[in-house]
Amino acid sequence: MNRLNKLFDSKKDNLLSIYFTAGYPELNTTVAIAEALEKAGVDFLEIGFPYSDPVADGPTIQHSSQKSLENGMNLNLLFEELKDLRKSVSIPIMLMGYFNPVVQYGVERFCKKAAEVGVDGIIVPDLPMYEYEKLYSSYFIDNGLSNIFMVTPQTSEERIRKIDELSNSFIYLLSASSITGKSLQLSNAIEDYYKRIKAMHLKNPEIIGFGITDNTAFKKACEYARGAIVGSAFVKLLGDENYLEKIEGFVRSIRP
Repeated sequence: MNRLNKLFDSKKDNLLSIYFTAGYPELNTTVAIAEALEKAGVDFLEIGFPYSDPVADGPTIQHSSQKSLENGMNLNLLFEELKDLRKSVSIPIMLMGYFNPVVQYGVERFCKKAAEVGVDGIIVPDLPMYEYEKLYSSYFIDNGLSNIFMVTPQTSEERIRKIDELSNSFIYLLSASSITGKSLQLSNAIEDYYKRIKAMHLKNPEIIGFGITDNTAFKKACEYARGAIVGSAFVKLLGDENYLEKIEGFVRSIRP
């Protein structure tokens, strides 16, 4: 049972995760940001590793990814930064990014290194489910890593059931089939989608992401899932001066 499983066993609702891009706004700030987020009361974290073509990301995260690459961030540097992570950060940590850098690094090597530095889960939106199951799942399982799958309003029930079968921590519900950074707009269709997922009684809990920008959106997401993930709104904050000092206030603005 990794830290993600323990979290979901011990806390049943209003879970808050925050996403930020490693290497933004500067190199060597990843652990300091993680420490500040844990101190502010965040339940778990997504640390993004940059890629030159982040197709699912909106302009805010695209900008952070580009700046991170310009700063020199890569997977070797990220793992070096994270080697002392568990000396000061105890909440669950996920790495999130695209499959191309993982393949270049080596999938088995990537999983081993992630486990070594204390990572609990991996989110790779463009890793096909079939390839994960047939080619790579053993690397994740052998290293105690949860692979987090994403579900959209267009995902079929058959695929959702298969995702649930292959998952062992939580399922990431996209609030819409759009890029990150769009504010959560709850139409009847989206609410029906959330209700449809809830009625499936999946074995894994669900967390909602994309468009969670404030307390109103967070509370609405928590009506349908165990919690929510904030990304673009937090990454915008990291562009401010003295951003570390503002993290506690930001977290309180999402979940007082």
